[in-house]
Amino acid sequence: MGLWSFVKGAGKKVFGGDDDAEVSGAALQDELKDLGLDAEGLDITVEGDQVKVSGKAASQEMKEKVILAVGNVEGVAAVDDQIEGGEGDGTFHTVEKGDTLWAIAEKTMGNGAKYTEIFEANKPMLSHPDKIYPGQVLRIPSA
Repeated sequence: MGLWSFVKGAGKKVFGGDDDAEVSGAALQDELKDLGLDAEGLDITVEGDQVKVSGKAASQEMKEKVILAVGNVEGVAAVDDQIEGGEGDGTFHTVEKGDTLWAIAEKTMGNGAKYTEIFEANKPMLSHPDKIYPGQVLRIPSA
């Protein structure tokens, strides 16, 4: 549990082309559903640019994916994780300009060839290993 920071101006647009639209809990629930993530038993509320997620997650992996899925939405600056279930807080990495999954794997896991593990850990939010962007937060799997 904790407060996770995200880059408010980066992320997936879930409101079409309307730049003035505010993030809503319903839109974030729809995003989780579209990604095929199990949000059963989770409550999502939005206050300004902060999202609060509470309830019980199916697993640690699902908890981390839900945090990332709602945090990597344009307009979200922080996710207040009040989710029960799972063990620990997870390890996340914020993508910087020039980063590749290979470089991130070298930095965080000690071996660039483990980039496929990072890619798999971030599915379905990632559709291809080369499609990452600065400001995006990725889940780093435990060793």
